[in-house]
Amino acid sequence: MQPILVNKENLIPDDYINTINLVEVLDANGKKVKVEEKTYEAYMKLKEFLETKNIIVGITSAYRSLKDQEDVYHDFVNRYGEDYASKFVAPVGASEHHTGLAVDIDIKVDGTFLDSNVEMVRCEPIYLQIHKYLKDFGFILRFPKNKENITGYPYEAWHIRYVGKEIAKEIYDNDLTLEEYVEKHKK
Repeated sequence: MQPILVNKENLIPDDYINTINLVEVLDANGKKVKVEEKTYEAYMKLKEFLETKNIIVGITSAYRSLKDQEDVYHDFVNRYGEDYASKFVAPVGASEHHTGLAVDIDIKVDGTFLDSNVEMVRCEPIYLQIHKYLKDFGFILRFPKNKENITGYPYEAWHIRYVGKEIAKEIYDNDLTLEEYVEKHKK
């Protein structure tokens, strides 16, 4: 089955939310978030595996309603301006987070989860270790380096997307983006 593609050119279908089973879980900061059920099961397996490698991860962002995404977008516009927000934040209806299949993961360093994108970028070597295992749990790095012209977004080491093991392996082995995978498998 073809994975759903949500981006600036492919908005979330109006009825999609009615087709997913969201579960409520706690994020890295102890706040309630929702994640698609199979995605969360796969995430927990990834998390447990990474702990054997002394890497502690937590979810910092998961499912977002259209209203939540609108709030995030406006917050970025107010803080950084329209140009910045349009480069780094998906418009309403165009966010991977609407699917419940995308999670942003944070890493714990020296007993504390990172609290800024600057720190996350600084800890890229740890994220690179995580990336090589994602496919084994059905995840892909959704916005990889040097693919910005295809995904429409800059590299985000922390944004992972559940697609299932078979698709994740093909994407990883062939250095594809989700856009390239979907295009390759169009019927």
